[in-house]
Amino acid sequence: MKETSLDMDLIKTIEELRCEKQRLDRVIASLEELTAPDGSADPPIRSRRGRKSMSPEERREVSARMKRYWANRLASP
Repeated sequence: MKETSLDMDLIKTIEELRCEKQRLDRVIASLEELTAPDGSADPPIRSRRGRKSMSPEERREVSARMKRYWANRLASP
């Protein structure tokens, strides 16, 4: 199969894009190293978001409060 000038242009463009991608990958890696506090490229560890864990005493308080709530709710029509 004979390659046309369009095929040649596409091949050349793809090769140029691959070179540009490699260059960008190197630049990104360099910037990541600069932003890391200890020089490593690992991203910073973020604290978990979500519910706060309760102590046993807090659980007992919530349990008592909910028992009173449901007792009052079921008692009133």
